[in-house]
Amino acid sequence: MVTGTGRCPLGGLPKGAKAEIVGLDESSVITSLHPGELERRLIEMGLVEGAQIEILHEGFPRRDPIAVRVNDHTVALRRAEANAVMVLRLDGGAV
Repeated sequence: MVTGTGRCPLGGLPKGAKAEIVGLDESSVITSLHPGELERRLIEMGLVEGAQIEILHEGFPRRDPIAVRVNDHTVALRRAEANAVMVLRLDGGAV
């Protein structure tokens, strides 16, 4: 899903997609974590505004979890949690 500003959730990107993180928004993510905890964990993993990311791998069979290269390291995320990371596609692909 792409918003009017061209932003989309990281969890909606396909394998191979490249993007830049433009913000975090955990308000639409269903989680058992306390408010602010998911955002804190994402920041600790390096998912910060301006970071360059690439989707490296998708789990089988439901494309979950995903492996994401963030600048120079790799992290694994559930797609539901990745939806709290708002990105701007850099490779021109459609979401």
